[in-house]
Amino acid sequence: MRFLALLATLNLVLGAQEASAEIRSKALAIHHRLFTLDTHCDTPMRMSDRWDVGVRHEPGKRTSGTQDLVRMKEGGLDASFFAVFVGQGPRTETGNQAAWEKANAVLDRLDRMFAQHSDLCGRATTAAEGKRLAQAGKRAIFLGLENGYPLGTSVERVDHFFRRGVRYITLAHTADNDLAASSTEERDRPDGGLTDLGRKVVARMNDLGMVVDVSHISDQAFADVLKVSRAPVMASHSCARAIADHPRNLTDDQLRALKKNGGVIQLCILGDYIKPPAADSGRRKAERDLRRRVQALGGWQNLKDPKVIAGFEREWEALIEDYRHELPTVKDAVDHIDHIVKVIGIDHVGIGTDFDGGGGLRDCSDVTHLPRITEELLRRGYREADLAKIWGGNALRVLEAARRVAR
Repeated sequence: MRFLALLATLNLVLGAQEASAEIRSKALAIHHRLFTLDTHCDTPMRMSDRWDVGVRHEPGKRTSGTQDLVRMKEGGLDASFFAVFVGQGPRTETGNQAAWEKANAVLDRLDRMFAQHSDLCGRATTAAEGKRLAQAGKRAIFLGLENGYPLGTSVERVDHFFRRGVRYITLAHTADNDLAASSTEERDRPDGGLTDLGRKVVARMNDLGMVVDVSHISDQAFADVLKVSRAPVMASHSCARAIADHPRNLTDDQLRALKKNGGVIQLCILGDYIKPPAADSGRRKAERDLRRRVQALGGWQNLKDPKVIAGFEREWEALIEDYRHELPTVKDAVDHIDHIVKVIGIDHVGIGTDFDGGGGLRDCSDVTHLPRITEELLRRGYREADLAKIWGGNALRVLEAARRVAR
């Protein structure tokens, strides 16, 4: 009897393994069949004369980053919004000019990428262009400006970035700027929301057909944008606050407002937004120490020495790598998608990993691991039509809706 029981258990285990392998194989086939779009990555920050985005970098090494054009193909990622990121600095004429110059320098670097690696990628500004590039076997690279700081106090600069190929602007980043209040600004005053300049910027973005990105902005600024914008908006890399109570995430009420607007929230796989670590974890302690040292110098927004900034950024990356075993998993991330779909439906959710900007999970730390998200979604009963919406269809709908609203 004991032998028969062991045999039955073995058969169950083998059956489960066969079923799991079948789902994995099916997920991989579907993933590579879909048009897949990641709406936020910070890979341009890594690009330099010493780090070539067109060369394959071995996954898992600290200097490799989380993606390059070669690994994007391996991971079945057809398209990505590369972020032109500028950290918040002094809100002065000098600070604004420095931010303007940095943003344009990043765009110049991306122009060189398109020229140097035209066999691997191409610039995309519309859904049709993105799909044509994918059909040609190239990575479609869209551009987004993360932080409206380079606009300074000039609405006209929106036109400049539009001409350079930028198709969304994240209005603020980790601190308030002249457009909007940030969700993570430490303030002793009420949330100021969207400024008068911010309202003019949103209106001009609508005129041009640029998508307004509401990730990173405060709750009041989010509400203000939805009152002003004539087009659907996008949270390019955010999660559900009901699952992970972080100010960067959207509440259920915000999700419902986003649905009414016709917009979309793109799941960010940065650990703290998926499942914040326990207060007594090793990572939390190391993180607090790093933040204390940054605050002693006046905070991130007041750091001026590029070498000091680069040093703290390297420490932050190393911290994430050292405590990767504490990071949440793909299952934890898909819990957010389940919740969002339950609250506002399948037509308003997508993926915005934040790769190379802190994004990454214990079992999805590299672009080549993205099919694991598709596999988990398939295990939970999502159909291929649902996956097509999550992996790009919903975001492309918002991109095209913004174009239709444009004058």
